[in-house]
Amino acid sequence: MIIIGELINGTRSKVKEAIASRDSDYIAALATRQAEAGADFIDCNPGTVGDQEAEDMQWLVATIQAATDRPISFDSPNPQAVQRGLETYTGAAMPMINSVTMEPGSVEKMLPIVLEAKVNVVALALGEGGMPTQPGQREQVAQQIIDRLTAGGIEPQQIFVDPIIAPLCTAAEVGQHILEAIAAIRQYCPDCHITSGLSNISFGLPNRRLMNRAFLGLAMQAGMDSAVMDPLDKKIMAHIIAVEALLGQDEFCMNYIQACRAGRLDV
Repeated sequence: MIIIGELINGTRSKVKEAIASRDSDYIAALATRQAEAGADFIDCNPGTVGDQEAEDMQWLVATIQAATDRPISFDSPNPQAVQRGLETYTGAAMPMINSVTMEPGSVEKMLPIVLEAKVNVVALALGEGGMPTQPGQREQVAQQIIDRLTAGGIEPQQIFVDPIIAPLCTAAEVGQHILEAIAAIRQYCPDCHITSGLSNISFGLPNRRLMNRAFLGLAMQAGMDSAVMDPLDKKIMAHIIAVEALLGQDEFCMNYIQACRAGRLDV
């Protein structure tokens, strides 16, 4: 499971304050804690706009990579902010751009950046019609954006398809639609990765972490191999290890056993 640590996001009040005050100690500690907990990428979302977003992205990237060698996910729809982040990044591992969509102009703006920088890219199954609401919409748009990116020169292994996780409380069938989309995308492009903003599924519901864990296991079985999530949630991290073993992705359950010995299977 490829984990994209979600906590450095300017929409979170404490992170927003840290960005505004340039509190490098707070941001560095948050990056380090996520890396130590098992994050493969550190998401970097300034949560601001315009020129300020580009400046904030530059500062965040410099601060994060001074604290950890984990690759960064540049999380912004602003090409200028993404470009500034890439210019600042000096890590050896391939970073990620989050994100590109099938909305008008998105691919055209981001594709040259992805090609030049040779980075991973999150591709949202979001088309001109906006948020998918009907069965089959997610996989249809996902196939379009996969075709568009690969035709433009992006390798399937660089693409992290996001089928758009909507809150379950909006409609009872949402979860099933998403799981069907994940399975269809996995069949259509076996070499692509499939990711998601995991906690979106539980928005508006009580005991959100329980819902996130339950959904994650089903999504992994359907073919999802990545998630934008909180790696500091010890129970969901333990859940991932157990599900990987159950899905035959952990030979002789060695990772599970080692995690148990290291005290990482919090139940």
